[in-house]
Amino acid sequence: MGVWGTGLYSGDFAMDLRSTIAALLRLPFDPERIVEIACEVEPSAASDPKDEEHTTFWLVLADQFAKRGVSSDRVRTKALAIIDSREDLTLMAKLGMNGTDLRRRETKLHELRSRIVTASSSGKPRNTLRSPQPLLMERGDVLVYPTCAGRCINPYFPSKEQDGRWTQDGWGAMTIIDCGRAFDFLAWYRATTIAYAVAERPTLDLLSGSEVLWRFGRPGTCSASDFRKMELQKIGRFAVDQEKLKNVFPILKPGISAAVQDISIANSMNAVPNVQSWAIPKPGEPSKGRAPTTLGIRQILQEL
Repeated sequence: MGVWGTGLYSGDFAMDLRSTIAALLRLPFDPERIVEIACEVEPSAASDPKDEEHTTFWLVLADQFAKRGVSSDRVRTKALAIIDSREDLTLMAKLGMNGTDLRRRETKLHELRSRIVTASSSGKPRNTLRSPQPLLMERGDVLVYPTCAGRCINPYFPSKEQDGRWTQDGWGAMTIIDCGRAFDFLAWYRATTIAYAVAERPTLDLLSGSEVLWRFGRPGTCSASDFRKMELQKIGRFAVDQEKLKNVFPILKPGISAAVQDISIANSMNAVPNVQSWAIPKPGEPSKGRAPTTLGIRQILQEL
């Protein structure tokens, strides 16, 4: 993969991991349990020294803990061993970092080492979740939402008016096929969405038709604020049959990673024309990395 910077947060993995740690520290668990969960989320980087993100994983974890006043003997010991053994520098050299950048990296590691050694627990309780996040949507819920050229409202913007030239010209729809809470606290959802945006607000009868093509998306999160921003509207419920669902979509993993990294379900809600038609496989066709599809929602519903 190579490297493109000398800083600890120069790569996408480190940046994503920083966000993950921030989310995990909201859980009302002790630091060592937080470390265990982080290792569960990134098992290869955490446990395989041959993984090119291995040293970054432990150094970022140690840096974030030090900055946030969180104490973990395991993290401290592991990070100091990586620095003192020059394991990180050896790995960076293998990934193509030149001599000048390696010296800059070494300076940054010395600074990190000092930060880790001098860090102490803040003594203040972390700002953690007092109760599990509410499930705003349940299995079988059917929702519709406005789209612009197949694109739903981007909840990362304060409002749709600030999202460039976003103007509603159609509608999308989705059915929640799975939901849950990661580690009993962080809510996540998985939906199947209509593959093509439609001009008129969909009805439950329209969506139950056998000619409607549905796409199975990746799981994501949805806060109450995002629910409002995306203007989601519940219009009814389909009785999803879990066995039929597994037959159509056998790889249905829980959305733990999405919940921990706070990846919005909005990423799976777009439709054609925003989604290119070539990215929509025919039902039963090998997906080859694309979201699988099914023609007609009744194939995953209970018999009436």
